[in-house]
Amino acid sequence: MKALFCARCGGRLAPVVVGDRERPTCPACGHIVYVNPAPVAMVLARDADRRLLLVKRGVEPLKGFWALPSGYVETDESVQAAAVREVLEETGLEVAIDGLEGVFSAAGLGVVLVVYQARIVGGQLAPGSDADEVQLADPREVHAIRVPPGGTELDIWFAGLLDQLISTAGDAYPAAGSGPSAEPVPQTVQCRVGV
Repeated sequence: MKALFCARCGGRLAPVVVGDRERPTCPACGHIVYVNPAPVAMVLARDADRRLLLVKRGVEPLKGFWALPSGYVETDESVQAAAVREVLEETGLEVAIDGLEGVFSAAGLGVVLVVYQARIVGGQLAPGSDADEVQLADPREVHAIRVPPGGTELDIWFAGLLDQLISTAGDAYPAAGSGPSAEPVPQTVQCRVGV
């Protein structure tokens, strides 16, 4: 949704070139509106048997599809704290973060996904907010996500990234930060720790 009015003074915004981009700017007070992607924390969590924690999404994107626990980062928490909170809220399980799997984004989709590897350390498996079902599964037995007809660009990108992350999770014991294969997800910029 495009901002029409200034959040500071209520004046009507006008497009103004700032640097090399056109940005909504308030002529009355000079406030510039920067449209930035929202940070999302996602977790590749495993139990002692190396099974992967999955949630059947209760909200878009990909509502009704199996995915990794994830959610938006709040302004009063770190990305790591958001990852731990989202797993607890969606699955009832407590996790300990082991390392950064990767940071993923695609131009124009409005999100930056920060993916962590974690181990389950407690709690009771039960669906919570944003999840219709939860399960622990051998990642080698998880089927590829088929985007429904009419799926959005975000659905397509998110499904491709999930398939890549889950298929990589099927490796015997990937090291924290090993990241997905070099095979790119369409329109994705990928950064990994140590690369």
